[in-house]
Amino acid sequence: MAELSALEDPKIRAVNQRHGDDHGVNLSKLRAVAKDLKVQQDLAVQLWGTGDTAARLVAILISRPKEYTASELDAMLRDGRVPKVHDWLVNYIVKKNAHVEELRTAWFADPDPVVASAGWALTSDRVAKAPEGLDLPGLLDLIETHMKDAPDRLQWAMNECLATIGIHHPEYRARAIGIGERLEVLKDYPTPPNCTSPYAPIWINEIVRRRTLVPAD
Repeated sequence: MAELSALEDPKIRAVNQRHGDDHGVNLSKLRAVAKDLKVQQDLAVQLWGTGDTAARLVAILISRPKEYTASELDAMLRDGRVPKVHDWLVNYIVKKNAHVEELRTAWFADPDPVVASAGWALTSDRVAKAPEGLDLPGLLDLIETHMKDAPDRLQWAMNECLATIGIHHPEYRARAIGIGERLEVLKDYPTPPNCTSPYAPIWINEIVRRRTLVPAD
């Protein structure tokens, strides 16, 4: 904790706070701390218990994902609501845990929009990697009905799922693009140069274009 405190940078904290993250540690330096610690499950649990955002990010990086129970991960997600903690927890821990599908289905329908956003993020992962058994037209129906008025983080996750369906499933591409065009979610999102817009029609078309380019010899 002292080491993390020494890495605190007020300028980084100011930038992070604009995105809802309450820590001021450069992520490269934070990752270096975790690399030095290596995997230590007991320490990870202790660091998580501090409630400190930087400590929780380190905890995620030094965890053994398979050692967490479903109830532990559920409690961690509901408690770890800072965006970066939420994102790393889902991507670095939950996706590698044996209970991922159980948690995906439980979180997907949760009334808490932050929890539901995790369910949608995991659903996007399945859409891309293991879509068997998913009702893709049903997902598009839900997105079309609810995404426009969803809270920000849930809206972002639903939009990602919309784009993922359009990118990976050509049979639903036209409908996915059409939904994006009608709802106009994130259409005006500020996008840095050389980055792809999160507006689903642009996102879908750009990734599909890249994938259809013939590699140079």
